[in-house]
Amino acid sequence: MGKDRKYGILMPISSLPSDEGIGTMGSGAYEFIDFMCSAGASVWQVLPLNPTNYGDSPYQSCSSDALNYYFIDLNKLAEEGLLKPEEIKKDELVGSDRRVDYGKQFYNKISVLKTAYARFKGGKDFDEFVKKGEYADFAVFMALKTKFGHVAWTEWDSAFRVYSKQTVDEFIKNNKKEVLFWHFTQYKFLQQWEALKNYAHLKGVTIMGDIPLYIAYDSVEVWKYGNKLFKMDENRNPLGVAGCPPDGFTEDGQLWGNPVYDWPKMREDGYKWWNERIEKCFKLFDSLRIDHFRGFDRYYEVPVGETTARNGKWFDGPKEELFSDKLDYNIIAEDLGLIDDGVRRLMSNVGYPGMKVLEFAFDGMGYNEHKPSNYTENYVCYTGTHDNMPIKQYIKDLDAAALEVYKRDLADQCARLGFEADLSSYEAMCLSVVLLAFKSVAKLAVIPYWDIKAMGGESRINLPSTVSNMNWSWRFIKEDFDGETLEFLKRAALESGRI
Repeated sequence: MGKDRKYGILMPISSLPSDEGIGTMGSGAYEFIDFMCSAGASVWQVLPLNPTNYGDSPYQSCSSDALNYYFIDLNKLAEEGLLKPEEIKKDELVGSDRRVDYGKQFYNKISVLKTAYARFKGGKDFDEFVKKGEYADFAVFMALKTKFGHVAWTEWDSAFRVYSKQTVDEFIKNNKKEVLFWHFTQYKFLQQWEALKNYAHLKGVTIMGDIPLYIAYDSVEVWKYGNKLFKMDENRNPLGVAGCPPDGFTEDGQLWGNPVYDWPKMREDGYKWWNERIEKCFKLFDSLRIDHFRGFDRYYEVPVGETTARNGKWFDGPKEELFSDKLDYNIIAEDLGLIDDGVRRLMSNVGYPGMKVLEFAFDGMGYNEHKPSNYTENYVCYTGTHDNMPIKQYIKDLDAAALEVYKRDLADQCARLGFEADLSSYEAMCLSVVLLAFKSVAKLAVIPYWDIKAMGGESRINLPSTVSNMNWSWRFIKEDFDGETLEFLKRAALESGRI
């Protein structure tokens, strides 16, 4: 992560202020970078940029590398002359100030993007982009989804359910306009993203991306590759699905349902698919957080048909072999969950910084690995992640006995780092946790913006293993980025040596 102490802010693009119903790569994103710069933050962590699929989750995408066209800023397309201002009908895009309405995005934003595409003249750059074919599979897949009413590929007409180059080539020839539209979404995304990233760099801000370990069953990769990449039979029926076992938080474990990789087959071709996936990420981001990193050591597989994750089994992953030529990459390993000696060996062998989460730290146990007094510099310290309850609400929900333990541990950890915890209110305790992350020995501290603002449970980004319109939908408004918050961050960064 470099020699300097830094801090970053976790801010999903979808949560940025915007008048288009969802955060975009428009003015809200540029203003957020300005805010970060003024506050001394130098790392912007985003969630995966993949198109959302089932449950609106970026961790359940229809493509491992395609880009979310909902984030394309329509106002910027209007500046290019591709849209007329009156064609951007805000009431058809905006659900509420605080929630993304994915239904409106699906039904209306794609329609507006098609209006922009109808005016798009193309040109040599676009022709070369299409010819290069980086998003060709995605474009065909989405054109087929459109043809069949956006149902899963398993419900398409039989001629298209099994990938065939001959069938696909024929389909492209007969549906060229629709296929090229989906190329257009990727082309425009990348144009806007590169401009935004360049602006961030000018302001001294780098971008940390996020890559999910797994992809959805209803995805380009499963449709095209089947048992060449995944544990499946010849008809692409999964032989097992992903999840994690029961633990202190989930009595039945978590049944994610994603197809699991056939690692021995991947090893035979030198992990080509994974290598290309990671390289593509580093064209987009300056650093990369890899989700569920422990799955590369061993992964948990649940038999098909189970309704819980109780009866799964552990299988070996590729371990450090996949990363042997990537040891100098700026990768952050999400090493949370059930950590055993195998995971510890993997982390030691690759040398990537892992994650420590302060929400897990104050349980009264002397050796809790998430306590700042128990870890070293080579970690990223978080107050919480996109899967955690916001800190303020977490504290409010503790029973009386657990709250006393929490206060005692928080006060002790703050005292060890030279300052007094403010235990006078839930909000004050939340901000003390934020300050603790800043003052920890970790080279990088990353704070979700909802914790910086000491927001309650309404701002929770995701409740794992649930599908709800409350997941992935929280939005900030411009008033959330106020001068008092900026000064708090700047002061915390100066006092902790992170500017």
